[in-house]
Amino acid sequence: MATELNAFELNKEEIIAEANTRGESEFLIGKRKEAVDKFDSLDMIKPDKTKVDKWDFFNVTSPVVESSTYNSLDELPEGVKELIDLDNSKNIYVQHNNTPAFLRIDEKLKAKGVIVENIIDAADNHPELLEKYFMTEGVKIDENKLTAYHAALLNGGVFIYVPKDVHIEDPIQMVVLHDDKEASLFNHVLLVADEGSEVTYVENYFTNLESSTEKLNIVSEVIALNNSKVTYGSVDFLPKEMTGYVNRRGVASDDANIDWALGLMNDSNIIYDNTTYLNGDRSESDLKIVTVGRGETKANFTTQIIHYGKDSNAHILKHGVMKDSATSIFNGIGYIKHGATRADAQQESRILMLSEKARGDANPILLIDEDDVTAGHAASVGRVDELQLFYLMSRGIEKREAERLVIHGFLDPVVKALPIESVRKQLKEIIELKVLS
Repeated sequence: MATELNAFELNKEEIIAEANTRGESEFLIGKRKEAVDKFDSLDMIKPDKTKVDKWDFFNVTSPVVESSTYNSLDELPEGVKELIDLDNSKNIYVQHNNTPAFLRIDEKLKAKGVIVENIIDAADNHPELLEKYFMTEGVKIDENKLTAYHAALLNGGVFIYVPKDVHIEDPIQMVVLHDDKEASLFNHVLLVADEGSEVTYVENYFTNLESSTEKLNIVSEVIALNNSKVTYGSVDFLPKEMTGYVNRRGVASDDANIDWALGLMNDSNIIYDNTTYLNGDRSESDLKIVTVGRGETKANFTTQIIHYGKDSNAHILKHGVMKDSATSIFNGIGYIKHGATRADAQQESRILMLSEKARGDANPILLIDEDDVTAGHAASVGRVDELQLFYLMSRGIEKREAERLVIHGFLDPVVKALPIESVRKQLKEIIELKVLS
């Protein structure tokens, strides 16, 4: 099986023919050609302590699945409505499987030059921006086999551009509804915050399917130019058997700030790569991740913040709960490069196991090539604190409810960091479902 997967080949003629049929831009078709041409020569990913040679990241049934669209908020499916503040949400983009299904953006933002478009149309409508930022600074096409595969089969996602000195007060929210077993998600998010701008972006991946054997290959690129601030929140909840690769990258210039709050709740086998480059002086990044594994899911979380700029500041916080036979690997890397004087790299990884068969591995790593720096890490893997349970039960709370309260308290630092109340509510409900089911 492993040999067959490694020998997988892309059909260049078929990919280009389908792209031409859809009327894609020359720029995007050129990127697809580049990806296919490089695919065979690239190495496969090799995540630490996770063997992926038998994971099938390839063999997509259909590159694009057409699904229904919606003309108004009232037409949206109930599951989508629950994730949106219908009375106050001004900036909403809904993707139904691979189809751009609904878009509403505040007219005042449009007048200021803010762009929110599905990524395919953006390649045609804003070639100067896409050519400058699409897979050039964050994630490269030739980084590995899966990044090339992503570029070749890209079938959804969003492009967001915030012009210089524009501060967007209301979040921009993307909701991806996955309800077709034949739909693979090769979404690309490209968010560019120009100098002095501010934006909060929140995305939700959710499904009503119990399982799907299709593929997940998501790439997000956040480009924060000088003195800009980006807050990026996400809740991912996709079905069993959907093998996946999720690569989220940030690039911060001078005085820029990129904050991540990620609820990674997929029931599939997923490799997660979240890397932020603090290229600029005084750049900052705060990364929070929470996950709950159940069943026999396997997940590898590699999170790293790489310091190039002087006085750069970073903090990584990861909390995970494992039950049944679930397995998770937490690799946290703080890398201070030579020249990043007075950089500060901190990280904390903690895994709570709820069963004898559950497995967790927390690996904090500090790589330091500079003398005048501050760095630290903490890691723990263990079971629910019996003293905490005893304290709660001594006050009349039953054991199951006591465990529930302890787990919610353990995960709360990330949950409360999500910037939209409806999204926080969704994450709490997913945690409840996964922990107590």
